[in-house]
Amino acid sequence: MADVRTLYDWAGGDETIRRLVEVFYSKIPQDEDLAPIFPEDLTEIRHKQYLFLTQFFGGPPLFSQAYGAPMLRARHLKVPITRRHARAWLRRMSESLQEIGISGPLYEVMMERLTRAGMHMVNTEEEDVPAAP
Repeated sequence: MADVRTLYDWAGGDETIRRLVEVFYSKIPQDEDLAPIFPEDLTEIRHKQYLFLTQFFGGPPLFSQAYGAPMLRARHLKVPITRRHARAWLRRMSESLQEIGISGPLYEVMMERLTRAGMHMVNTEEEDVPAAP
């Protein structure tokens, strides 16, 4: 691949990011760790994730154009996110990348970036999460 400039380009651009988001969010309702912290209707969050991941991997700054600076941690503070949640998110993202055919060095680099972002979202210790009713 000659003259690839970004992870977004290397991965296949818009089509790949759209597929990644669709596959990832199809897994959320069945995930016992993630379903409770996501809204029941995933339409808006799916769209925002598409905008964010496009920008995050070096594509057009769609998220910033629509919502301003990402400020991920601040935007996620209203949701208690533990290390368990972050690991579950990363596990599902890893599965989704593989499912859409991302592998090898591209997979490794994308997962390294996602891992840094995912772990940065942790804002609650496990013992501080209220027990389910």
